[in-house]
Amino acid sequence: MADQKPKEISGLQLWQWRKAAIQAAIACEVPPAEVDWLLQEVAGLDRLALRLESFKDWPQISLHLPLEELEALWQRRLKDRLPVQYITGVTPWRQFKIAFSPAVLIPRPETECLIDIAVAAVRKSGENLRLEQGHWADLGTGSGAIALGLADAFKEATIHAVDCSQQALLIAQTNAQNLGLADRIHFYQGYWWEPLESLKGQFSGMVSNPPYIPTSLIPTLQREVVNHEPHLALDGGADGLDCIRHLIATSPAYLRAGGVWLVEMMAGQADAVREMLQNQGSYCNVEIHTDLAGIERFALAYKL
Repeated sequence: MADQKPKEISGLQLWQWRKAAIQAAIACEVPPAEVDWLLQEVAGLDRLALRLESFKDWPQISLHLPLEELEALWQRRLKDRLPVQYITGVTPWRQFKIAFSPAVLIPRPETECLIDIAVAAVRKSGENLRLEQGHWADLGTGSGAIALGLADAFKEATIHAVDCSQQALLIAQTNAQNLGLADRIHFYQGYWWEPLESLKGQFSGMVSNPPYIPTSLIPTLQREVVNHEPHLALDGGADGLDCIRHLIATSPAYLRAGGVWLVEMMAGQADAVREMLQNQGSYCNVEIHTDLAGIERFALAYKL
């Protein structure tokens, strides 16, 4: 969008479009705040101008595409349930604004908690300096959001981000470059730990938001998810635990003693994941953490 020649319209025209778009959003049960999100990215309006509607009296506003195209995109959001993140090509995550495409899963707000839990786990371990300066893995990196969060939190660490999708890795690499973190995050195409064979036993921590939706439940998810987000990043097998089960089994060979093992999971999976971690025999101090809604969403353990 940003590469197109700016299109000039009056503030009143845009105000009228925004008012109609908000009404349509409410009617279609789409969050009306997404209208302003779209306008911030496409029209360059700031939040205050939108909230106060001060742009209504501006003689001209530069859009990166004609109003007709903006309307067509908004109709795709309403009718096709295309997520607004894929329309704008960006999404906020923690303090970052990261690039996006339909090749990657949209990170949910609760996923941001993974970074805070990792930081707290390192501080609690008693070996915080050693862990903060070591190697960390983001397995199934997608857009690179978790890798970016880890690089920001552990400024002396080297982050290794792995994904089986080349398209996803291109997005993740773009984000690392845009945010000035490309020199501290290494990217690998492959499955889980496989590309990191040469670093076995050296990792201070592993963080992952793996596919964890049971296959049979995927068709019941929101249309935004079912129709547009990559199923490869959603489908966790018959019980939703295939990928988590694999990470529990394989991670001990890669983590150093005291290393952090941390994953996101689906509501209702906590007991099974806790039991698997305890039965595996290579982990200790298993903890289940809740998200902001109080749902048991994260499993944390340490390598013996």
